[in-house]
Amino acid sequence: MSGFVTRFAPSPTGLLHLGHAASALRVQDLAQAAGGTIRLRIEDIDTARCRPEFEAAILEDLAWLGLEWQGPVRRQSEHFEAYAQVIDKLHQRGLAYRCFRTRREVAAEADRAPHQREAVFRGSPLPVAEEQARLSAGDPHAWRLSIAAARDWLGADADNLVYTETGMPGETQVRVATDTLSDVVIGRKDSPASYHLAACHDDALQGVSHVIRGEDLVPSTPVHVLLQALMGWPRPVYHHHRLLLDENGKRFAKRDASVTLRHLRESGVTPEQIRRMTSRP
Repeated sequence: MSGFVTRFAPSPTGLLHLGHAASALRVQDLAQAAGGTIRLRIEDIDTARCRPEFEAAILEDLAWLGLEWQGPVRRQSEHFEAYAQVIDKLHQRGLAYRCFRTRREVAAEADRAPHQREAVFRGSPLPVAEEQARLSAGDPHAWRLSIAAARDWLGADADNLVYTETGMPGETQVRVATDTLSDVVIGRKDSPASYHLAACHDDALQGVSHVIRGEDLVPSTPVHVLLQALMGWPRPVYHHHRLLLDENGKRFAKRDASVTLRHLRESGVTPEQIRRMTSRP
């Protein structure tokens, strides 16, 4: 039996569109070619935007499209306690801290070094008494991963983290420049976990060996590799595919009803036609 395990992980914040279909079919094709397994995960940690009717529509659309997965559907909203335990472990090791800063404050404090393309934010925990006072007052906060502490924890390994990328021609070893990362949010003010933490936790739990996703998530991969190293989670092989774009060169959006799978299906379009519409040269 193949050790190739991958997943399709949509968020139920709207209806699936052609871009989602292209990604789902890429997952299916690569899994079938490897004789592998597909897991389905519903990434619904954003409780304010995710809705049950969108999840139901996702399952209906994927069944119509012909995507087959193995095992039960994993819903992230049912596992907030597991993610909280990961944050607690990182906090106990001194690798995560509560951040009370607003986005505007974080942007103002970020530092842009000459060799960096983007500004980098590095924070630190508040003094204990001040933190307790803020907590007692009910001030909102996020949990951030401390990059400085993470690099100290990893020692020499911090500058030697690499992951395998197969979305480019051939197989490429990509080095992670941890020194250029910002203190990323791992627990949000409005949700017990961030996408980064929940996705990495679930990839490890579900035995995912190959992560297949759009190239828009390439910038997230260094953070994921760092979290995997800190938590001792297996490091998957990554395949970042090109995004499907409309005739104007823009990404498809859930707000554009004309390209949703539901609309196309109700208009008489077949799964075979969807495959042709999303095929790449």
